[in-house]
Amino acid sequence: MNFEGTYVAMVTPFTKEGTLDEEGFRSNINYLIDKGVNGLVGAGTTGESATMTHEEHHRVIEILVDEVDGRVQTVAGTGSNATSEAVSLTKFACDVGADSALLITPYYNKPQQHALIDHYGTVAESCDIPIIAYNVPSRTGINIDVDTVVELAKIDGLGAIKEASGSVDKVSDIYKALSHEGLEDDFKILSGEDSLTLPIMAVGGTGVISASANIDTRRMVLMVDSILNDDYTRAMELHYEMVELIRALFIESNPVPVKTAMNLMGLPSGPLRKPLCDMKEENLEVLKKALKDSGLI
Repeated sequence: MNFEGTYVAMVTPFTKEGTLDEEGFRSNINYLIDKGVNGLVGAGTTGESATMTHEEHHRVIEILVDEVDGRVQTVAGTGSNATSEAVSLTKFACDVGADSALLITPYYNKPQQHALIDHYGTVAESCDIPIIAYNVPSRTGINIDVDTVVELAKIDGLGAIKEASGSVDKVSDIYKALSHEGLEDDFKILSGEDSLTLPIMAVGGTGVISASANIDTRRMVLMVDSILNDDYTRAMELHYEMVELIRALFIESNPVPVKTAMNLMGLPSGPLRKPLCDMKEENLEVLKKALKDSGLI
């Protein structure tokens, strides 16, 4: 599987009563596909997976696979801080036809580096779809070291890493280390920091898993495609067109601003699930201005 291009970390829309808005989710899938994305991620962090029941988690993945119907790549969020639960979720995603699975590093437990290798290896052995490791130390309390990434790349079934440590230097080190082992063509680096997608791709990344692409899908797709086509002049123009909006979309914890923006744009989103709650008024005004300046509302 070629992990390349723009993947959207989708929100999970809820009804006013707080239940899964299945029709709204299907509508968002088609909206994003029409905008030219390469893949869609369901039941990830942006999708509030941490507050979904297992039944809801399963249903989101089922709907994603069904509605996409092979038009773009489908990525199921199946990570957990328990390896057994990650295996169960990933097996389910495999059984219903997801193209790949995105697994966050086990949070709270703070596993050792060799334990991370064992964790991902165990999950990879349990299924027949490629795995994307997800490194986001600001949420999990653990950072995947460069040497560990190289070892993960050697595991059959591990195809990419979503790198959200916030360090372009680290991405450079990962790509250099993968290249030294001849693994750079088989194991891809995807940006997990929307505002750093341009520099991350410039030093070896092949795409992005983006929360802000729920909002400004067209420009994110154009920027990523421009980079892949070595048109860095156009990519830089698009980066600067988006950068203030991206900052506003992360002014509070993701996905709070993203879901708020979608509601303002008239896209299915609905309420947040506690412990997340509505934005502070001053931050909401910043978000509204960024959306207006971008021509989105």
